[in-house]
Amino acid sequence: MPVRSSATARQLRLGAELRKLRERAGVSSTEAGRLLGTNQAQISNLEAARIGVSADRVRALARNYDCSDQALIDALVAMTGERKRGWWEEYRESLPVGLTDLAELEHHATALRVAQVINIPGLLQTVDYAREIFREAVPPLLPHDIEFRVSHRIKRQAILYREAPPPYTAVIHEAALRMQFGGRSVAKSQLDHIVTMSERDNVTIVVIPFEGKAFPSAGHGIDYFQGPVRQLDTALIDTADNGSLIDAAAQLDRCRLVLDRMEHVALRPDPSRDLIHNIAKAL
Repeated sequence: MPVRSSATARQLRLGAELRKLRERAGVSSTEAGRLLGTNQAQISNLEAARIGVSADRVRALARNYDCSDQALIDALVAMTGERKRGWWEEYRESLPVGLTDLAELEHHATALRVAQVINIPGLLQTVDYAREIFREAVPPLLPHDIEFRVSHRIKRQAILYREAPPPYTAVIHEAALRMQFGGRSVAKSQLDHIVTMSERDNVTIVVIPFEGKAFPSAGHGIDYFQGPVRQLDTALIDTADNGSLIDAAAQLDRCRLVLDRMEHVALRPDPSRDLIHNIAKAL
């Protein structure tokens, strides 16, 4: 297979999981190449996602590594093949790679959990609210770059409307609900939109009120993407540089615990909806 000029987060994850299987089996890359009828360089390229890998080769590698977890093998097989051009590919050359990888992760997730303290989660933002967020970017974005990013953010939201949408749970702090980005009119429309979204069967929105208890990681937003098997879960921790992807088991365990504790101190869905509605009415 030809060497890729770049790899997506999903392709990099596949290579990393193949490396984990090999290392758990105690097999060197040289021995792995011999067992597969190739060489060490080919194995290194597969694991670094510099080249693609076929479904048959994934199954062969799993056999060579004595992996008996069929659910994991099937999930890895589903990640193989040449890159299928999702809608986000049209943005890959124009946006930071983290944003296009985010859209791809959302598209393939079986369930999503997010937590935000200052901003409304991206999948729940209105066009006007998103535009105001991007207008405050540092360094400043040109007008056409702002509109490009707004377009990308709104297209991401299609996953919540598709025929079999993934379950989506958002924990939002009251502080984010009271921020008036773009003024009262934009803020009210944004809150009304959240109330409408909260009524969808696949969407759960809960609010941590100002009088709520303390919770961990209060300063960071979290996006958690559930994979077809737990080993393939991924988390994104918000940073000023578009976020940091996490896939180590211990770190994922910590992210799940943080989200669990944030949900525990939040209001239940109905009181949360009432609070959002009341904030909107006061604007």
